[in-house]
Amino acid sequence: MTADDFIKILKGRRGQLTRQQIKTLKGQALKGDIEGARKGLYKCLRRRNA
Repeated sequence: MTADDFIKILKGRRGQLTRQQIKTLKGQALKGDIEGARKGLYKCLRRRNA
């Protein structure tokens, strides 16, 4: 998965995440930590649904 692929996934989750969460995860992905950003995304979604 590339950073561009991950950002497309983030755009699809716009209504489920806060603006700050999106900016943080996007920044992580652009810096090269895609695996960490993916893990953070699933953690945010899990917390929101709990």
